[in-house]
Amino acid sequence: MSSTVVLETDFSDLTLAHRGKVRDVYDLGEHLLIVATDRISAFDYVLGSGIPDKGKVLTQLSAFWFERVADLVPHHLISIDVADFPAVTKPHHDVLRGRTMLVEKTEPLPVECVARGYLSGSGWKDYQQTGAVCGASLPAGLRESDRLPATIFTPATKAASGHDENITQEQAGAIVGHDRIAQLRALTLAIYQRGVAHAETCGIIIADTKFEFGLATPQASRRSPDGAKAEEAKAELILIDEVLTPDSSRFWPMTEYEPGRSQSSFDKQFVRDYLESIDWNKQPPVPSLPDDVVAKSRDKYLEAFRRLTGRELVL
Repeated sequence: MSSTVVLETDFSDLTLAHRGKVRDVYDLGEHLLIVATDRISAFDYVLGSGIPDKGKVLTQLSAFWFERVADLVPHHLISIDVADFPAVTKPHHDVLRGRTMLVEKTEPLPVECVARGYLSGSGWKDYQQTGAVCGASLPAGLRESDRLPATIFTPATKAASGHDENITQEQAGAIVGHDRIAQLRALTLAIYQRGVAHAETCGIIIADTKFEFGLATPQASRRSPDGAKAEEAKAELILIDEVLTPDSSRFWPMTEYEPGRSQSSFDKQFVRDYLESIDWNKQPPVPSLPDDVVAKSRDKYLEAFRRLTGRELVL
């Protein structure tokens, strides 16, 4: 196990642009540096404990997927190799190595794009109350964790803090434009299906996932599907943030899948289940995790990485 858990970075010689629940983002001028820490959030709060190597799993798994879906949509990733980073980052390479993406700058769209292939989480709660998920009607009599007749697209608003809110496609269209949301829906479903097909060969069900997209800035030399650089400032839509990770998705082992109940998983649902078991009221003070929950969580993240990539994590 790694000897150091990175809960926060503080590079005084770099410009911190944003600190999210998990990522610290630095503005390098032309590009951004996205550092995935080992913080873990649940129920809209960052917990007091980190999961060793979690940030490395998120970064290296995202890089794996960016490469696999590049023919579907351009993406913002330039490199995760510190040797490719600008010289100003060199004093911090020991911390950055394996957990950091150098990316193009974009204007993030203010909606998250969620694909659901199975009935779980907030979708299951919504269905129990309304018979629909985010306004998408579903057949009666479905059970928790059932596979849906067809994958559905359920956008959400992006919250800087607090809880993202599920919205209908019509509401999302009012925010970003109806032509744009139709484009986002098509891309979301295509990327999800690409991920599902690969994961099934690895013994993993991707029950649902969320993606984020941005508009390329005029100066960006984007990575297009054929690997060429586009110089035109055409507000090109590109895939950003993380892709098909245990933080952004529900990963279920196929061998243990059984509809009608919650599923064992390779994602942070294990942490959520622990927090539910201690009757935390989901308000500050935020609890820390016991050592065995931390260790098992790390094992789950690493297992997902190994299965999906066929590689060992670069530590």
